[in-house]
Amino acid sequence: MTITSSAPTDLVRRILGSPPGRVLVLGFILLLMMGLNTDVLTSYAEDTGKSLQHIIALAIAGFAVYVGYAHFIEQRAVPELAFARMGREIGTGLLIGTGLYAACELILMALGIYRIDGLNPLSVMVPGIAAALSSAIFEELLFRGVIFRSVETWFGSWAALVVSSLVFGMTHLLNPQATIEGALFIAVEAGILLAAAFMLTRRLWLSMSFHVSWNFTQSAIFSGAVSGNDAQEGLIRGTMTGPDWLTGGSFGVESSVLALVLCTGTGIVMLVMAARRGTIVPPLWKRPV
Repeated sequence: MTITSSAPTDLVRRILGSPPGRVLVLGFILLLMMGLNTDVLTSYAEDTGKSLQHIIALAIAGFAVYVGYAHFIEQRAVPELAFARMGREIGTGLLIGTGLYAACELILMALGIYRIDGLNPLSVMVPGIAAALSSAIFEELLFRGVIFRSVETWFGSWAALVVSSLVFGMTHLLNPQATIEGALFIAVEAGILLAAAFMLTRRLWLSMSFHVSWNFTQSAIFSGAVSGNDAQEGLIRGTMTGPDWLTGGSFGVESSVLALVLCTGTGIVMLVMAARRGTIVPPLWKRPV
């Protein structure tokens, strides 16, 4: 008689499904897919239609990998990608993300720092859709879906907010015109805002739509540099002249005091709302048995 034990398989699944295993394995896979996104944007820079098609296909594959890992390895449901309230949260995130960036530019215009010189054809905005989707979807799956949730599993929401924000900010040092100041601003303003969106809803749709709309508005509408990447031609041709602490310099408006105040303030409001809703997870040792 032969007895087959599933113990080794269960052990491997527990290791891969643990927070460290999840970060190392699923995080690594998502990083590879982010690299493919970059290759697509570079390879099809002159063919926006194909670029957008490939980015959407990769995004679908990214969701499939994330859900498949949760189902087969972690053996859990995926409430962070639940369809409940998805439309409302995406719509809210798009409006607020666009509004936050537009508010920064309007303040700069009122101060005489930013001036609109003219408009480009609407078609110049199309490449910005692919770039915004590319970064927002995979970065939110990685930084909030994998890193935030993994740290939160053991150490609670506040530790997860700090760790995911720092890692998110520091990775922006890899961008072409990155600065230490810009990375720190991203860690604080975007790290808090995007983590707070997840803590408030326990889903990724709000943070993803914030992320998409901010990047799209910055690059495709206002022709601004996004997080230290080279600026691309957008709908509005403008001139910006002023101190870096107000304009963000070569890193982009994210590295300005305006973005720091507006985005961090919005994030803090959502953190307060999350605390009132009771959606903040305590550390493992403080949870009831």
